[in-house]
Amino acid sequence: MKVTVIGVGNMGAAFVKQLSLAGHEVRVVARDQAKAQALADAHAGAQAVPALGAAQGADAVIVATPFEGAVSALQSLGALQGQVVIDITNPLTADFMGLTLGHTTSAAEEIAGAVPGARVVKAFNTLFAQVIAAGADFGQGQVAPTFVAGDDAAAKQTATALAQSLGFRAIDAGGLKNARYLEPLAGLNIYLGYGAGLGTSIAPTWIQRA
Repeated sequence: MKVTVIGVGNMGAAFVKQLSLAGHEVRVVARDQAKAQALADAHAGAQAVPALGAAQGADAVIVATPFEGAVSALQSLGALQGQVVIDITNPLTADFMGLTLGHTTSAAEEIAGAVPGARVVKAFNTLFAQVIAAGADFGQGQVAPTFVAGDDAAAKQTATALAQSLGFRAIDAGGLKNARYLEPLAGLNIYLGYGAGLGTSIAPTWIQRA
């Protein structure tokens, strides 16, 4: 796939690494072009590009910025009509121990409302950057899942296929409004990782009897 990654922080860098390893064609976008170039140079198949037009021809755009900057980052790409946008953000408080949205809306729904025409899918938000960077395989048959929520079936399939190409197990989490559940789940994961001291090599999952 052709994938545009917005952001060069921990999450953006983790995605560029794994997408490149999986053989995808990766475009890297950031406010600081030098940082985008440095990240792209470190991974075969990655290319730093200017924001405007970076979504053109892309199979998916991954928003790997903080939630507060996600809308402006997406708008900087230009027209997004019909574009699959994978929102990995969480609306975190300054100390990362709480959420600024919930119950009646979510980061994903707010982003979708601000970029009409884009086909927004929530995914990967319950995973630490360290888990993505290290890969989905936890050993002993354990594979980290990502929960995929969205209102557009074809866009969800694109996100699912992308997750599977990186080795993650994709779990259909229903419509985009269910991001209201996924974002608090990410908040709990962050608390367990940092607040409870479990570290960042953890991921929430569901088990099922055969």
